[in-house]
Amino acid sequence: MKVLVAIKRVVDYNVKVRPKADGSDVELNNVKMSLNPFCEIAVEEAVRLKEAGTVTEIVAVSIGPKVVQEQLRTALALGADRAIMIETDSEAQPLGVAKLLKGVVDKESPDLIVMGKQSIDGDNNQTGQMLAALAGIGQGTFASNVEVSDGKVNVTREVDGGLQTVALALPAVVTTDLRLNEPRYASLPNIMKAKKKPLDILTPDDLGVDLNATVSTLKVEPPAEREAGIKVESVEELVEKLKNEAKVI
Repeated sequence: MKVLVAIKRVVDYNVKVRPKADGSDVELNNVKMSLNPFCEIAVEEAVRLKEAGTVTEIVAVSIGPKVVQEQLRTALALGADRAIMIETDSEAQPLGVAKLLKGVVDKESPDLIVMGKQSIDGDNNQTGQMLAALAGIGQGTFASNVEVSDGKVNVTREVDGGLQTVALALPAVVTTDLRLNEPRYASLPNIMKAKKKPLDILTPDDLGVDLNATVSTLKVEPPAEREAGIKVESVEELVEKLKNEAKVI
């Protein structure tokens, strides 16, 4: 059984992002970049399935400029067997990403596609759903538990009303939520081994995909500074301020 894991390079979650001086985008120069946290969970789940004997091969795939190889090597160090990089300097929006992944799915014919439910930069939460629609296969989003057996995958989903379990015929797309697992750290020996694992490079043209953007960013700016709170002496004073100053009642 082959698993395809899609990953993304993002600004490290410990870094406080700031906009460029001209407000055109987020400042990325001299900023620490890392594997998207939800993608780490996806890689970990694939590795656990392999350790359980369910999966025989894990293929990691990512999209972006050459530096994306860093995150693919991280995925290889965490347990992926080989990697595919779709090299492009163009901004890949969710639909474009889904089309590129669909091209990889057609080439690789994986039994299961696992990816994070969203990236912490765009927060779009769209790519997994779009990929499933383009490929015409089932999807289990916001997964907090995944069980594979008898040619199907049971996915426990975190939904507004609690938990929902769906049974999907393979192949299928699963997007991971925070409570699915706790990702491991890559050991030094595995980091060294990852340097020798195969990493293939494709381009959008190889997959017949046009990455022309359909959405453009007009301006990026930090949120307004929050004003300091005040203490009130009585319920009456609180009500008066909520009514006349905050104007929320």
